[in-house]
Amino acid sequence: MTEPQLYFEDIKIGDGMETPGQTLTETDMIRYAALTGEWDERFTDAVAARTSESGTRVLPELLALCISSGLGWRGPQPSLAILAFMGLEWQFLRPLRIGDTIRSRSRTLAKRSVKDGGVLVEEREIVNQRGEVVQSGRLTLLLAKRPAR
Repeated sequence: MTEPQLYFEDIKIGDGMETPGQTLTETDMIRYAALTGEWDERFTDAVAARTSESGTRVLPELLALCISSGLGWRGPQPSLAILAFMGLEWQFLRPLRIGDTIRSRSRTLAKRSVKDGGVLVEEREIVNQRGEVVQSGRLTLLLAKRPAR
């Protein structure tokens, strides 16, 4: 038995969702750095943490984007039937630090049908525990159409 999915036809312009939150940890940072090789001193240097405003290290900007993408799979709604990731326009607005909790909010801006699927443009924001938008942008996805019965 397969998991339920949302197909192109199921999505309406203006539809939105919010993911559960996740607190960012030092372990998240180390796993990210080990996977990407991004061992920048801003992220790994304890001296940088002692001299920062909050006393904690700044996290790599792409870490939050990666985690927020995964959070979308943990929401209460079925997952999107994504065939391809087509594009990304993204802004990094505020730094994130160890101990911050993020969640993602998204809303469908546009959609258009193509031969074997449909293109969906989604506006997404990553929000911290204080409700501040820390990153935002648009994702363009290719979704599957509902299979013929």
